[in-house]
Amino acid sequence: MKLAIIIASHARPASLIRLIASLAPQLEAGQHELFIAENGTPAPTAIERGAIATAADIIHLHDPRPGKCRVQNRAIAQARGEIIACLDDDLAVTPGYVAEVERFFAAHPEFAAMKGRILPAEDPIAKAGAMAPYLDLPIADHGHAVIEVRGVLGANMAFRSDALRRVGPFDERLGPGAAGHEEETEMSRRLTRAGYRIGYAPGAIVYHEVDAARADRARFIRIARERGYCRTIHEAHSTAEIITKEVVATLRLAIARGLRAPLERIAREERRLAIARGMRDGIRQARAQGHDD
Repeated sequence: MKLAIIIASHARPASLIRLIASLAPQLEAGQHELFIAENGTPAPTAIERGAIATAADIIHLHDPRPGKCRVQNRAIAQARGEIIACLDDDLAVTPGYVAEVERFFAAHPEFAAMKGRILPAEDPIAKAGAMAPYLDLPIADHGHAVIEVRGVLGANMAFRSDALRRVGPFDERLGPGAAGHEEETEMSRRLTRAGYRIGYAPGAIVYHEVDAARADRARFIRIARERGYCRTIHEAHSTAEIITKEVVATLRLAIARGLRAPLERIAREERRLAIARGMRDGIRQARAQGHDD
C-alpha cells in the first residue's frame, strides 16, 4: 500500500522542519512520498535535504498566493499513493504514525477516510493559564477504539485516493487563505453523500503545538464568526433558521453569564453566537451579490 503524505504549510518554517524530522525516519523509498504544499509566502521554505534522513521522495510545491486548498489539491493530483494523508505544519507525529495510518486502512476496508487523533503537545492550562478556553486548538480524542465518525479534521486526516478522485478536490473557496475554514467539513459531507464512511483511528496520533498567543478572546470570536460565514458558502441555510440560531445563542450566553458559569462554558456560548452571526454575514453578502448581479 503506497502512502502519500501532504503537509500544508504557511509561514511556519521552524514548525515545518520539526514535523518533517518526525516523519522522515518512518518513510521508505518506493512506498512513501512526502509533499510539502506551501502557500502564501514569497519564496519556499529552505529545507536542507542532507539534514533530514529519509529514503522517500520529497516534493516541494510552492504557490506565493494564499490558499491552502489550492496547493493541497495540486499535491493530491500529483500523488501516486493509494492512501493520501494530510497534515498541518504545526504538529509532530508519533514514531509509529505512518504504520498506524497504513494499518487502519488495511484493517478497515469499510472506511474511505480517516480522522486521526490530535492531542496537545503541552498542557494548555499550564501554557495559556486562565485564557486556555480561548486557544481554539483542533483537538480530536475519541478514545482508544476505532469508531465511525461524522467527519475528518484538517490537521490530521487521510483518504483512499480513489474516493477523492470520485468526489473531487477540496473546495478552494474554503480553508486558510480563502474564506478561512470548513474545507474538511465540506469534504466530509461530500464523501458521506457519495456513500463513503469515515473512521476514527486512535493510533494515528499527532501532537499539536500549543501557542499561548492563540489564547485571545478577540481572535477566538473572529475565527468562530469566519466559520459561520464559511458554512453559508457550502451549505444552504434560510434566513429564519439563522435568526433562530442567533436568538437562541444570545439567550444561552446571557444565561451562562448570569449564572457566572465557568469560562469554558462562556467560551462555548460565545463561539455559538459568533458562528450564528457569521452565518448572518454570509446570507447578507450572498443577497448583496445577488442584487448586484
